[in-house]
Amino acid sequence: MAERILIIDDDVDTLRLVGLMLERQGYEIRTANNGVQALESAKGEHPDLIILDIMMPDMDGFEVTRRLRADPATAGIPIAMFTAKGQLEDKVAGYDAGVDEYLTKPIHPAELNARIKALLTRSAKPKAVTKPMAEPSHPSTILAVLSARGGLGASTVAINLAVSLFQKHRLPAIAVELHPGQGNWLLELNTRPTEGICNLLRLEPAKITQNAVKNELVDIMAGIRVMVSSNLPKDIELMGATKQMEAVLTHLSTLTPAVVIDLGCNLFPGYERVLGHVNELVMVTEPHPVTVRKTRLMLDSLKELNFGRSRPVSIVLLHRQRADIQLTWSQVQEELGMPVDQIISPVPEIAYHAAVNHVPLIQMQPDGLAAQQFQKLAERIVQHIQLVETSPAG
Repeated sequence: MAERILIIDDDVDTLRLVGLMLERQGYEIRTANNGVQALESAKGEHPDLIILDIMMPDMDGFEVTRRLRADPATAGIPIAMFTAKGQLEDKVAGYDAGVDEYLTKPIHPAELNARIKALLTRSAKPKAVTKPMAEPSHPSTILAVLSARGGLGASTVAINLAVSLFQKHRLPAIAVELHPGQGNWLLELNTRPTEGICNLLRLEPAKITQNAVKNELVDIMAGIRVMVSSNLPKDIELMGATKQMEAVLTHLSTLTPAVVIDLGCNLFPGYERVLGHVNELVMVTEPHPVTVRKTRLMLDSLKELNFGRSRPVSIVLLHRQRADIQLTWSQVQEELGMPVDQIISPVPEIAYHAAVNHVPLIQMQPDGLAAQQFQKLAERIVQHIQLVETSPAG
């Protein structure tokens, strides 16, 4: 059966030309020329893909996207924004509203067709994971992001990995800062004031319910929720609340297919019990001799918990300095005794603008090199999840 595409644009020529071009590629086309009609058509037709303009008279494309994402009947439909508005702030607004792809006019027909094919391919996932934040029928995969020392970017990797899992692989994820008193996201993402995980860690374990956990989650974009930590030094003592941490992770695993926890650089008392809930470890390091040696020591100690054996470990090499004053990729692999799975390139300008706009790094340049690198890491994680799900029991 031909894939159905809904094109939404108030320009008749665009509807006709784009519709004709896609029909020639074998797609079944539906059209709408305003926001209200678009919402009705999306719900009634349930297309495989929506192509959407921004500028429309009654309701702009951002609002249409937000309403589509808010409705469970249309929340999982991939959306490509197709517009003449190509400014950075417009792109950020589009991705923040929940679009999967942002295309600017004019565009060559061959490129448009290639982008649509790629988006349809990425979105061809089982229905159970296409609706944002759908509660899974089985415990979710829990990923822990860790580094051997502070300042290596574990928090950056955790939040951008969670965003990539949803935006490029349609796998909703909840990101959690599990280092009380040392939080970053509250300020970086400019979320509503909350102490998040710290509020839960102060409770008796029996009083940590699913609803209590839900109440500490903050929406930062379509399909992604975070649980922040305070950055107050007095809350560092909560690092010893391992029973409460276990209770939080147990409830989080019932709310989403994937949980990404940012452990920072802390192997706190009782960390073994917390890591007992973790399915996969993402270890962040840098190509500096001392950091790599510290990473090797940490990885060796974590083998006692079967990380790197029965539980996979992905090594992320985060570059921050000039190439001539750091170890090479092959030298890092040789020192660690295991392969580097993903290299993240330095993007200081983009990182600065992301901080100014209070958005994750990959939101500033969704087609940039760093975004592609995070997407590859997310793809590796998704492959591991699918491998586990298809493996015979026992």
